Amino acid sequence: MAEKTRRSEITAFLSELLITTRLSGIGKHYASEVTLDYGHKKGEPKRIDFMQFKPANTYSISGIERGEFIGYEVKSCIEDVFSGNGLNIECDRNYIVTTMDTWKKLIELEQNNKKKIPYEFGVMVSCYKDKIDEFYNPTPLIEMDGWRFEVVRPAHIQSRKRSISELLFCMLRSGR
Repeated sequence: MAEKTRRSEITAFLSELLITTRLSGIGKHYASEVTLDYGHKKGEPKRIDFMQFKPANTYSISGIERGEFIGYEVKSCIEDVFSGNGLNIECDRNYIVTTMDTWKKLIELEQNNKKKIPYEFGVMVSCYKDKIDEFYNPTPLIEMDGWRFEVVRPAHIQSRKRSISELLFCMLRSGR
C-alpha cells in the first residue's frame, strides 16, 4: 500500500510541475485526461494525461490551423511506463514525463535490450539542479519551488492522424 501511495504522490508532483512550468500562462492551451474515441465500438477509448495545443499564432486562421499538439504521459515509475496504460501516440509530439530515477531505469532496460519505449516518444525528467548532476545524484521530490523539466530525449515529430477539430473538441470535452 505504501508503494501505491508513493506512486500517487510522484504522479501528483509531476502533474503539478508540468502544469505550472510547461502548460500554464498566456497563450498556452491545455487539457488533462483527454479521452479520444469516446463511445466508439472499436476498441477501448484512449486517454492522454495532458494535451497541449500551441498555435503558430492567434491572429490568423492559418496560424491556428498550423498549430501543434503535444501529448504528455505522466509516469511515476518503470512499471507505470510499461503497464499498457497510456503511451498513446496521437499528437504531433509525445512525451513521457517522469523522474530521473525512472529515466535511469529506462536507460538500463534499453541498454540490456530488455524493453524499449516507443521511438516516437521523447522523455522529460524533473530536475532540481543541472540535469547531469541530477542524473548522478537525484534530488528527493520535495516542495515544488525550484524544480523544472529537462528534455533528455527529444520527441520525434509525427504525422497526426486526427484533425485539429477533433483534437480540440476532445480537449474541450475533457474540461481541463
